[in-house]
Amino acid sequence: MESFSYSCEESGNQELWSSGHHLKSCRKVAFTDNGEGLFTVSKDKSVHILNVERGKLTRRIPKAHSVAINSLKLIDENLFATGDDDGLLKVWDLRKETSFMEMKNHDDYISDITIDQNKKILLTTSGDGTMCVFNIKRRRFDLQSEFQDGDLTSLAIMKGGGKVACSSSEGMIYIFNWNGFGATSDRFQVQRESIDCVVPITDNILCTASMDGVIRAVNILPNRVIGSVGQHPGESIEQIVKSREGHFLASCAHDEKVKFWDVSNLHTVIVDDYRKRKKSGKLESLSKKAFGYGPGSGFFADLAEESVEGEENSKSDDETFDA
Repeated sequence: MESFSYSCEESGNQELWSSGHHLKSCRKVAFTDNGEGLFTVSKDKSVHILNVERGKLTRRIPKAHSVAINSLKLIDENLFATGDDDGLLKVWDLRKETSFMEMKNHDDYISDITIDQNKKILLTTSGDGTMCVFNIKRRRFDLQSEFQDGDLTSLAIMKGGGKVACSSSEGMIYIFNWNGFGATSDRFQVQRESIDCVVPITDNILCTASMDGVIRAVNILPNRVIGSVGQHPGESIEQIVKSREGHFLASCAHDEKVKFWDVSNLHTVIVDDYRKRKKSGKLESLSKKAFGYGPGSGFFADLAEESVEGEENSKSDDETFDA
């Protein structure tokens, strides 16, 4: 694992430190709210906590799980949750140095974990095609959803906490009502390839990262593919994450590059129910660099890019909208 300080200019890029504390591949990382700590989980079954400034290992939980850990969610300054390849969920309290909740309700790996704003209801998705609901205040399992087609790969709470959107390995987004987790209320086919990660940008819009190398902006209810935010041409995108102020999106892919994309314009997008017939097989480009072409499409180009309005582009492969 390596820590970098990035700049809009390539000459300003600087490696701060590198760490080889894990014996096997690192699968998830998460910063603490104050930005001073970094949690990591690994195939070696351990949880590590590092000091961000120096990269020093400050805490280690060896053999936190009996199999490889696949997912991680920080809940507050003391609590965090982990999920492993066998479908076991653990919720930990750093003050007690042990897990206080262990639940195995999935039959396959836990792909993602999130929690509601009240830090009470924790949701997980899994390779078994289901979403599970847990109440961590009462330390209990509440509900498992119906089985969906393919793996459920990621999830996001949307619509002010009223909806949950889950992505799948079949390119589908499944939508659940809050307190109606047993069955989907809607579903939306985004593409044919797997959607490996979703990140909410606003209450209505999320970004998806997929195996085809394209980052799409998607509106939830009405369900629309708005356009392409960016691309790692020909490479599967492993992860996307939003900056704290919500203006930038970072992505990493099998091309071993980290790219940054300006998503600030998505905060002003409004999608109505009106539909137009499809006219083209191409996604609308939401910026000049959305498809990663041209001499200015390098590593740092997206941070320096100014927003472009009124650019004529081809329409979405499914449908477009009037904003």
